[in-house]
Amino acid sequence: MIWPKAVQDRLKSGHDRELVHAYPYRSACPSTVWGELIEGATEEIFLAGYTNYFLWLEQPAFADMLRRKAASGCRVRFLLGDPDGEVTRHRETVEDVALSVSTRIRVTLENLQRLGPVEGLEARLSSADDAANHVSLSVFRFDLDALVTPHLARLVGHDSPLLHLRRQGEGGMFDRFAEHTEELWGQGTPL
Repeated sequence: MIWPKAVQDRLKSGHDRELVHAYPYRSACPSTVWGELIEGATEEIFLAGYTNYFLWLEQPAFADMLRRKAASGCRVRFLLGDPDGEVTRHRETVEDVALSVSTRIRVTLENLQRLGPVEGLEARLSSADDAANHVSLSVFRFDLDALVTPHLARLVGHDSPLLHLRRQGEGGMFDRFAEHTEELWGQGTPL
């Protein structure tokens, strides 16, 4: 009643305050945004994309950055799809691209293996029961920021939209996506 509708339409006043930026494609989000969020995280980095492979390609010295983050006390987690799972095979058929889903997952697994054991770094594969829930939504958390990609039908991750969220309070979009990934993590298989 106090604010005219025109002002209300332009003013972020509820949970929409958590939306920092929206990109029509994940690939439209500058790699510098990813780098700044990774570098700025002090407590937690949780990479819950189904493959996470693009980070190894787009972030300079990504392995060194992860080692440094973990050594400084930042918890680093990777949640991946099972490269041999039924959902992965189905998604490969749907996407029908040369760089298959299983290959993209294996790129991440190979790079994690090269890191060797790093205290503070954990990795899991999502459970077979949760794989369909995981493949359709990638959530990348950096302390109180998250980059979220809801995967559109038949499109690879970089062609799907991306939302940059920043937690502003309890029960908002950030918390809902965080709870989703924690549930997937809890049911996952440690590597």
